[in-house]
Amino acid sequence: MKIKLLLLSLVYSLAITAHPASAAEFRVWSNDIQNGRLADAQVLNIMGCTGGNVSPHLAWENAPEGTKSFVVTAYDPDAPTGSGFWHWVVINIPAQVKTLPAGSGSGKVELPNGAVQTRNDLGVNGFIGACPPPGETHRYIFTVHALKTDHLDLDSQASGALVGFMTHLNRLGKASVTALYRRTAAQ
Repeated sequence: MKIKLLLLSLVYSLAITAHPASAAEFRVWSNDIQNGRLADAQVLNIMGCTGGNVSPHLAWENAPEGTKSFVVTAYDPDAPTGSGFWHWVVINIPAQVKTLPAGSGSGKVELPNGAVQTRNDLGVNGFIGACPPPGETHRYIFTVHALKTDHLDLDSQASGALVGFMTHLNRLGKASVTALYRRTAAQ
């Protein structure tokens, strides 16, 4: 009995050592998302919407050990398409990068060296701001995916779904921040 208790104690102490409780959580945030709301700067400026169409600032920390690159996605699961809407997809962000400034998906600020914007659901490469149907509140989920590979072998014409598939196969972890936006009937 003493040997069993000793072995259990040893296994338990090894488990605690292997997975320290003090490990920080992978997280993402944005200076442009305040009180869980998307700013007017991140709203589309066509189709009846009157925003700036500027990609938001994103920053992250505590990526999982072994991270070799990142993918950033912006997705609206509430879009009336039956499959949601990809607003922004950036692949092959180098592991040392920890922030994307506002406008980096809108051509106002350069993306990090090696990063590639793939097609959003309007078929263009870059950020497309929010523009839900009038009266509807939509969720915009900005996710940073930490990958175990230094790049995805995809080009700028890859769809959000294909990037999602390849990301899922190579993901070590992910962190998201969600913003809400409601378009009034007057907009």
